[in-house]
Amino acid sequence: MGKRLGKGLNALFNDYEVGDQTVEQIPINECRTNPYQPRKTFDADAIEELKISILEYGIIQPLIVRRSIKGYEIVAGERRFRAAKEAGLHEIPAIIKDFDDRKMMEIALLENLQREDLTVIEEALAYKNLINELHLTQEELSKKLGKSRSHIANTMRLLSLPEEVIVYINNGELSMGHGRALLGLKNKDKLNGLVDKIRKNNLNVRQVEQMIIELNKKKPKQKPEKQQNDVFVQEYEMQLRDLLGTNVKIQKNKNKGKIEIEFYSDEELEQFVRMFQ
Repeated sequence: MGKRLGKGLNALFNDYEVGDQTVEQIPINECRTNPYQPRKTFDADAIEELKISILEYGIIQPLIVRRSIKGYEIVAGERRFRAAKEAGLHEIPAIIKDFDDRKMMEIALLENLQREDLTVIEEALAYKNLINELHLTQEELSKKLGKSRSHIANTMRLLSLPEEVIVYINNGELSMGHGRALLGLKNKDKLNGLVDKIRKNNLNVRQVEQMIIELNKKKPKQKPEKQQNDVFVQEYEMQLRDLLGTNVKIQKNKNKGKIEIEFYSDEELEQFVRMFQ
């Protein structure tokens, strides 16, 4: 389910003027990993494949490092560093930069988004970390990554699902589409039963969306006179949900109607207001 951010990492590094720097050979035993690297585990098979490539072709793309009291800290390229150690290299090509801690953290988080094996939940957590650690808005992150704000919002919204559902999405039992559909379920008490049906019957996203439409139609018995939304209103609800990245409810009566938009923070409310200005 590999996902990557819109811009390449090299394009992001241009903000830090990496492109014109001289490549130097530095001792591998003087390098240490980035203390802000959010990724703590590395796939052994992938490291082995990279090691074989390095033995045959060398390290094609230099690492980015910064000087430290005891040598160098790796800003970007920890997989290459680990594979180079496995290959028995004594020196590695690197570009030395004078980054502060904030830039170290930012690049480490951005590089983490470049992983081939990134799941949608890991992508959502990476967006959340970038926003929280670097104090960015979704709009600012959207411009930095070249991703739409709605994509970032929709992806992060998956983190509001129950923990067991997040686990199912992360391990591939449910897709991002399933997760987004489940977010539209109004009666959260029915969520676990619906998830069980999806897994047991291998339901696709369209089937789940239809089931949720039917479940959302059901009203409390004490309000039988309330009119049900027609299929066009339901479609508009789904379009607005996708556009805004949150649950939207449209109530349409004979002479008037109203739209309810869910938000989970003051920042989200402010962003929605700006969108309609």
